[in-house]
Amino acid sequence: MKFRPLHDRVVVRRLESEEKTKGGIIIPDTAKEKPQEGEIVAVGPGARDETGKVQPLDVKAGDRVLFGKWSGTEVKIDGEDLLIMKESDIMGVIEGAAASKKAA
Repeated sequence: MKFRPLHDRVVVRRLESEEKTKGGIIIPDTAKEKPQEGEIVAVGPGARDETGKVQPLDVKAGDRVLFGKWSGTEVKIDGEDLLIMKESDIMGVIEGAAASKKAA
């Protein structure tokens, strides 16, 4: 199923957090916090300004982003847990070396 968010909403897939601390302590699932980092899966066309013109979003599919702990609405689409949130809930985009280091 294809899903396209409306207006200034985006669909985000949470990225999994580390299983261990830097000191090597394994964190059980019950003690883990939900990650606040994710990858944009889909974006809406944008919000309308006062004149009715559509303003495109600053993020695009594939961007790695940081968002607030309580941001978005959790949904399940095609068996995958995703978040739908407004672009204003996104705090920033992770660019360059930091994004590639996290992926490795």
